Amino acid sequence: MFELMFCSLLTILPDYLYRRYVQGKRFGKEITFFSIWYELRWGITGCLMLTVSLITMIFYFHPTTSNATLYFRTVPILPEGSGRVAEVKVGFSAEVKKGDVLFTLDASKQQAAVETARRKIAEVDATMQSAQADVVKAEAQIGEAKANYQQAKDELDVKIDLQRRNPGIVPQRDIEKLQVLVDQRQSGIDAVTAARQSAALQVSTSLPAQKASAEAVLDQAQVDLDKTQVRAGIDGRVEQFLVRPGDVVNQLMRPAGILIPAEAGRSVLQAGFGQIEAQVMKTGMVAEATCISKPWVIIPMVITTVQDYIAAGQFRSGEQLLEAQNAVRPGTILVFLEPLYKGGLEGVTPGSSCIVNAYTSNHEEIAARDTPTSRKIALHVVDGVGLVHALLLRIQALLLPIQTLVLSGH
Repeated sequence: MFELMFCSLLTILPDYLYRRYVQGKRFGKEITFFSIWYELRWGITGCLMLTVSLITMIFYFHPTTSNATLYFRTVPILPEGSGRVAEVKVGFSAEVKKGDVLFTLDASKQQAAVETARRKIAEVDATMQSAQADVVKAEAQIGEAKANYQQAKDELDVKIDLQRRNPGIVPQRDIEKLQVLVDQRQSGIDAVTAARQSAALQVSTSLPAQKASAEAVLDQAQVDLDKTQVRAGIDGRVEQFLVRPGDVVNQLMRPAGILIPAEAGRSVLQAGFGQIEAQVMKTGMVAEATCISKPWVIIPMVITTVQDYIAAGQFRSGEQLLEAQNAVRPGTILVFLEPLYKGGLEGVTPGSSCIVNAYTSNHEEIAARDTPTSRKIALHVVDGVGLVHALLLRIQALLLPIQTLVLSGH
């Protein structure tokens, strides 16, 4: 409507003024509702052609969209296991820091496992002390066995020496008995030495390995116990946190809530433009935005990223073939915009609906010396109509809050 009114000022109005003041025709006499088409046919035709051209030029070279918002990601609050909620540390909505405990699960099973692991370590320590005592006992037994062996060996040596000096003075049977006793005492030394080595091996290798294994079990049990305390992974805000003691939460079926990162939706605005504008959407284009949550304010923006893919064309492999006509709506060109000035999005609520205008600039091509004059004039016209679109955005910014209130029924 605005474009039609604007174009009529350049076509229909001059035609009417010419008919009225140059040709002397009067409205209601020579110019009537029945003869208006014939009398003002050139103005009406020119107005329609200029309106269509202006609309096409504006919305192609300076595209606009109302599909714009500040998207923000959310982090689901999930325990690493499953269980029943024992205690809730935060309310329905609260600011949290990284590492803050949000809620705890029933930890009776995990606490029992920790206590069992601690008792196992204590048992291994007691066994190690007992093994150390066995080592000391074995060393004493080795000393005793060596003394007994030496005594038997000395007695055998005396008997053999007497037998050598005076054959027949010592019965051969006594010498054989002493030899058997010496061998027996030697075997006793070997036995207690082996027992000492076994006890020493227990102290140096086996029991430390058992203790390390028990400590690993304790660490695992402690990790499982710590998992019953669900903490915030990042700084942010918990919203609509409705979990309460007694609720059962798990990873697959029932998350506990969502955590919104602190800076989510505060710096980048996303907008979807029509596919026909894909040829003019470029990184670095200047744009303007107005949002419902911050009415009557125009925010200067710049396009930082233009997504190369349209989401409507994505699919996942499955058991059915792809049918193109199932795509109900055509997708849009997704672009990312950032404020041209620092703090430009302050006061805009993340998730707010916005209107975005992007403006094509041909300044470099116009300034080039090898650009033909006719093309420079055409490019000047293209850039100039951007002012009309900017004016339309400001009118929309004024009417958007009123329109929102009317549509919401207030």
